[in-house]
Amino acid sequence: MTKEFNELGLSDKALAAVEALGYSEPTPVQQQAIPSIIEGRDLIAAAKTGTGKTAAFSLPSLDKLEHARHGQGPLMLVVTPTRELAMQIEEVCRTIAKQTHHHVACIVGGVSYDPQISALDKGTDVLIATPGRLIDLMDRGTARLGQVSTLVLDEADRMLDMGFLPDMRRIVAACPKQRQTLLFSATIDKGIKSNMAHLLNDPVFVEIAHKGETADTVEQYIVAVDHRAKNDLLISLLHEKGGTRIIVFARTRYRVDTCCRKLRRAGFSAEAIHSDRSQNQRKRALDAFASGKCDILVATDVLARGIDVSDVNYVVNLDLPTQAEDYVHRIGRTGRAGESGFAVSFVSPETQSELREIEKLIGKSIPQMEVKSFDSQANEEALAAKATRQAANKDPELADAAKEYASQQKRRKQRDQQKDGNDQNRKPKAQQEKSKKKASAPNENRTASPSGSKNKASSPSSELRPGRAQRARREQQHKRTAGQSGAARNKGRAGGNNNR
Repeated sequence: MTKEFNELGLSDKALAAVEALGYSEPTPVQQQAIPSIIEGRDLIAAAKTGTGKTAAFSLPSLDKLEHARHGQGPLMLVVTPTRELAMQIEEVCRTIAKQTHHHVACIVGGVSYDPQISALDKGTDVLIATPGRLIDLMDRGTARLGQVSTLVLDEADRMLDMGFLPDMRRIVAACPKQRQTLLFSATIDKGIKSNMAHLLNDPVFVEIAHKGETADTVEQYIVAVDHRAKNDLLISLLHEKGGTRIIVFARTRYRVDTCCRKLRRAGFSAEAIHSDRSQNQRKRALDAFASGKCDILVATDVLARGIDVSDVNYVVNLDLPTQAEDYVHRIGRTGRAGESGFAVSFVSPETQSELREIEKLIGKSIPQMEVKSFDSQANEEALAAKATRQAANKDPELADAAKEYASQQKRRKQRDQQKDGNDQNRKPKAQQEKSKKKASAPNENRTASPSGSKNKASSPSSELRPGRAQRARREQQHKRTAGQSGAARNKGRAGGNNNR
């Protein structure tokens, strides 16, 4: 039987906050969690993404929370894995705090310490924090958790996946033993039970969603595509299905940035969110998307749970996630709060195993979608070529045939290169012979003298610049002439002496 908010034990201030948040009726997780939290019970809750978990713990907790004195607190601590989630929880808590008159502070990494330290020094009732920055401020002696009466561990399974278990143990150990602990997770699995169940005292279990369960309002499709053609397929899909209010998930930071550049060149408004972006850049991207200034948000898998915006038309998995559970969280960004949506996943031959794991987790096969504006023939040819290469790697005979073919192509290429080299070598020789013929042509021309004898015509250069042989002959002739003249002078001198 569905209950109204005023039947869950909330005060008038909290009901005014409900109206400010825009809720008309409670979601299943809110119906089951709120009364137990008001009673002061510890709680472990699992629910589908987008079912109002934040309001499920913040409404009753702030409703019964006392107020800290100046310079004291926090009295309520919310720990969550990502900066985006922390800021979104802060937004919900501030809306409620306007009615309950509590002070709210948020500390996350990627921004300056000074404003956060100042907020803690002034005192706060509610503190929302990411584990890493909270541990830093605890080490500095600025964040003191000795007055915490309500501890909330949000997205606990994700914090385990991200390796925050040691930090979470330190944080829990710094809080008083007498406290209320609320643990919210997408699913309750063995990891949650073995690592965190002992942190709670006789908790109430609220399980709205089981592992691998997806929202009924989200239709799911796949498109087979070669890895290299994914960005082209995405552009075709956006033209065909609409290019506004879309979230695209890619596996790596490089893939996110590359996808953003290609979308912008295609005329779409796109922003990137990944761990290399600064906190201000990520916040501006989320704000632009939430306000409608940006049409497409491209994000890495680590932020699959940190994006909580309404009216997302559909989600595209440019790359399938490595963990099947992350698929559930990705597609949960659409079809939230009873709205309808759909998710399209691009599947390349390399990610067939990931697809099988996802279908095993969700318990059903995902149907194929046809993108009519995409060049399917060229895509199929690329897929066939890649499948042939993969089969060749597994089949020895095909592999040998492929090697032989590659060897033949290599030998043919070498022969062609050798033939081209020989042609190039013959060409200079022919040019040299042609030049010699041109040089000897003037020496063959002869002109008849008036006496009828034929004289060789000499070129001006040969007269001005005689060769070595010509100079040698002239020098010998000069020596002979000089010798003969000297002999004649000596003979004349001898005759003169005889006459004397």
